Amino acid sequence: MVKRFIAGLGIGLAAGYLLGPSLKGEKISPEKALKEVKKAVSKTYAISGSWIHMIPETVERNDISYTVYRGGLSTTNEQGTTQFEFLVDTKAGTLLELQSS
Repeated sequence: MVKRFIAGLGIGLAAGYLLGPSLKGEKISPEKALKEVKKAVSKTYAISGSWIHMIPETVERNDISYTVYRGGLSTTNEQGTTQFEFLVDTKAGTLLELQSS
């Protein structure tokens, strides 16, 4: 009985520690946001360069206000280099917009 209680307490503390920042609404770092965007985009494109603004900004999409990081990617293929700009949500790291420039 005591072992089960201690195991449950340990699992609860670990889950709280891991989920705490996202539940509090803390922002992810720009570096982590860029890493997530590159991970998602690299499934389709060969990335040759990237950048991200370190200061978040507020944008409105579909009547919803988001705090975002703005950044860009360079991709290469047989036709040459293509530049993309993106917006990524600072809370969840969700890619909100990706467009070629």
